Amino acid sequence: MPLGSPIPILRMFDEAAARAFYVDFLGFKADWEHRFEPISPLYMQVSKGACVLHISGHHGDATPGGQVRIPCDDLRAYQQVLLAKLYANARPGVQEQPWGLDMTIADPFGNRLTFTQPSEA
Repeated sequence: MPLGSPIPILRMFDEAAARAFYVDFLGFKADWEHRFEPISPLYMQVSKGACVLHISGHHGDATPGGQVRIPCDDLRAYQQVLLAKLYANARPGVQEQPWGLDMTIADPFGNRLTFTQPSEA
């Protein structure tokens, strides 16, 4: 039985801060949103290319402080796009690693997203 790609769930506590970070800053698209009732916490899917993330305000869905590694084809170009946005809470840097390039950015809730570009073999 073939398996699909996993979809990480990241915990959030503030809908406006989540949108500002994932949509406005990182450039993800909000695909859909769900609430069980109008006053229920938000559960949403965001995506950028083949990367899909679920962002949840529900207690127990995920633990703040998780980390996700996201493959990126041109990490330095993506870094420049992010820096040009002058987002007040992150000025991401690229680090050279033995396996390639990494750029780690913490969201407003303590989750870390590491965008990674492997070395060319």
